Amino acid sequence: MNKPKRPRDPNQLAKLIVDIATGETQDEKPDTGKDPAAVALGRKGGLKGGAARAKKLTAEERSKIAKNAAKARWSKNDKSSS
Repeated sequence: MNKPKRPRDPNQLAKLIVDIATGETQDEKPDTGKDPAAVALGRKGGLKGGAARAKKLTAEERSKIAKNAAKARWSKNDKSSS
């Protein structure tokens, strides 16, 4: 269920804004269907994962990953300019 698009016509948009301001219409965010508690837990795990992975990698492994990433970035630039 998506939120209806706002009108592009300036007069219709102005009327919608006045209706929202006076309480005749509600400007609600659509329900995403996600549980806020579950979303918060997932975010926590995501924040911890990168640090835990970096901690367990050796300096040599981190260097190899960084070099591969740099190579991939530069190869994308080479393809787009050709």
